[in-house]
Amino acid sequence: MHRALSSRWLNTALNIAEHPRRVELPLFLCPSANLVSHRQRLSGVASSSRVPASRWRAQHRCLHMQAEAAIETYPPPESHTQQNLPTQRLPKQCRGCGALSQTAYPNQPGYFDLGRKAVQNYLRPQDADRSRREDRVFEDALKHFDHEELRKKGVDVEALALSIVPPEKTQRPPPKVPLCDRCHTLLHNHSGESIYHPSIDSIRDTILESPYKYNHVYHVLDAADFPMSLLPRLTEFMGMMPLRTKNRRSKGGKFYSDRKTEMSFVITRCDLLAPTKPQVDKLFPYLQEVLRDALGRTGRNVRLGNLIAVSAKRSWWTKELKEDIWKRGGAGWMVGKANVGKSQLFEAVFPKGRMELTPSKHQIRIDMQAKTPDGEPIPGEKAETQPELAQQEVEAEAIEEMGELDEFSLLPPAPKETNYPDMPLVSDLPGTTASPIRIPFGNGRGELIDLPGLERTGLEQHVKKEHRLSLIMRSRIVPEQMTLTPGRSLLIGGFIRITPREPAPIMLTYAFTPIEAHVTRTDKAIGIQNQTGEVNIENIAVPGTGEKTKLAGSFMLKWDVTKQRTGPLTRKDAIGLSVDRLPYRVLSTDILIEGVGWVEITAQVRTKDLFQQKPTVEPPRTEEPQEPKKLSALERLEALAEGPKKKPPPPPPPALEPTESDELNWPIVDVYSPEGKFISSRKPMNGWVLNKPKVSAESRKSRPRRSMKGMKKLEKKRRRERESGVTAPSASF
Repeated sequence: MHRALSSRWLNTALNIAEHPRRVELPLFLCPSANLVSHRQRLSGVASSSRVPASRWRAQHRCLHMQAEAAIETYPPPESHTQQNLPTQRLPKQCRGCGALSQTAYPNQPGYFDLGRKAVQNYLRPQDADRSRREDRVFEDALKHFDHEELRKKGVDVEALALSIVPPEKTQRPPPKVPLCDRCHTLLHNHSGESIYHPSIDSIRDTILESPYKYNHVYHVLDAADFPMSLLPRLTEFMGMMPLRTKNRRSKGGKFYSDRKTEMSFVITRCDLLAPTKPQVDKLFPYLQEVLRDALGRTGRNVRLGNLIAVSAKRSWWTKELKEDIWKRGGAGWMVGKANVGKSQLFEAVFPKGRMELTPSKHQIRIDMQAKTPDGEPIPGEKAETQPELAQQEVEAEAIEEMGELDEFSLLPPAPKETNYPDMPLVSDLPGTTASPIRIPFGNGRGELIDLPGLERTGLEQHVKKEHRLSLIMRSRIVPEQMTLTPGRSLLIGGFIRITPREPAPIMLTYAFTPIEAHVTRTDKAIGIQNQTGEVNIENIAVPGTGEKTKLAGSFMLKWDVTKQRTGPLTRKDAIGLSVDRLPYRVLSTDILIEGVGWVEITAQVRTKDLFQQKPTVEPPRTEEPQEPKKLSALERLEALAEGPKKKPPPPPPPALEPTESDELNWPIVDVYSPEGKFISSRKPMNGWVLNKPKVSAESRKSRPRRSMKGMKKLEKKRRRERESGVTAPSASF
């Protein structure tokens, strides 16, 4: 019954002779419809009605029949070829890396594959909404039929109407601006090649092309290896305002060549230093002191009030920095080495959604209209100037859209300002940003520019490709306490070795690094580092790195951390002893690995051994041979009568008084790395005290489970002692 009704309904729907040709059914909706052979079409429909009906049968369409029918019956009109042309153009720059858009070099930044789906949807957004076009054709087909007739034939018209999605719900947002192929691979596959890093000269020339009168450079430093990412003497090299000294007469700003350029230090990823924000805030004086030492002679009398410690991941002090950028206006430049977190900081501190400026309470208004001698404005002047200004804006937009880029300019053109623009791509690959990325804010108030990172010394070039991403510290590390006894060394990743110099005390090490640390004998550690040993310990360095291993430096544990390490002995609310009364000292230092992290080394030494003077070996004195003195006969007789005498003992050497130039007996560690680079040291931060695992009250109360294996051994030992005690007296008889 239902098959007969459906077949009659299809025959009625496809009967072109009975209905006028107001709406023609397209071939993709019913491929068997052919306007040339009407009888064959009806017979085909009748034969298809004998097949069991399927709910999703309309999805299986013969596209080759559609193509043939389109070629034979309906030649493509001229408007069809115009529809395939792109209605939009690619952006001038990739929004992820800043490289100029191009379609010629596939392996270079900024390349867009025109066959990629995201690019096609952006260039031709009308093709992306295919489902809506098919629904529209279905709606027109339903309007063609009489609903009452369809109900009489058993067709549920209401169900067909409900299956149509309203056009308001099917309307899609405009397609997002696509990324270039390199950024697309970085974002989804976490793989890619680093760019050629610019030099400091090109960064300076780029800043000199700034169109703003007020410029502020944010020197971004990484907290993981702070202060190894510092660019020394940057203010002098860039020709900026020198750092403000402690002199009360020092000026806060000065114009050079009609331009004012200042600098601030921003330490990013501070969440790697401590678990909470108050703990990081307490470290701020320590960070200032370490930065002052890194600046050298120029940092002795510098105030360093322009130092900021932020965390974009945890939103620590990012709001304050965002407001500072908004109040300054002008151009803000993000300068720093590669992979220090500039792009992530850029996204966190950019002032979004501020295109509408709020007028000031004391705003000065200036009337720019021409006036008559009586002081009244000329009538009709305003009506004439507004269309002219609007026409000039339209022409400027057209010129900007059609204008050519300057080949010799290092600074790309500024994009159109929006409230919520697309931010640069954040990736773990060093050198993600390929070109300066300019994003304006505040309706012309200023803009923030993300510059490409300067090249580091290149530790990742000595690491295997599959392990390069493991060098980056992504989250805070709670290290394991490792003990270095005499004759043992610490290996970091299998290719960096830390060996105490003999005679050495027992040392405690804490590796704040994302790569694995291992303690072993020194001879084994040398074989693993040189890639000649057969020990089953992984070395992530590329083959041949062991031959390039050199001594990176000998670092002394010369910072006294006794007060921080002794606990209640020196606390004022406990025993409160003075450090000078203790018979020992706790010394420490931090060994920095560029771009990876740091290793904290601590040792406890006796006070008398620390202040004991080093034995000095003096060269033997060479006395000139003296001629024997001629004696008279009487003197020779007296000498023979007295007999031979013992030589008097030599006088004791004069006591050496300690001087200021004499150094104490500091413990020393030798660090070996590829080519003897990538290593430095700093004053210890006491990271273990801040990041060690907390001991809860429950863990203190609970006792460790007793080993049954130890009890069995103890029972055997006691049994042997009893047996030996019984047999011993019998043997004495």
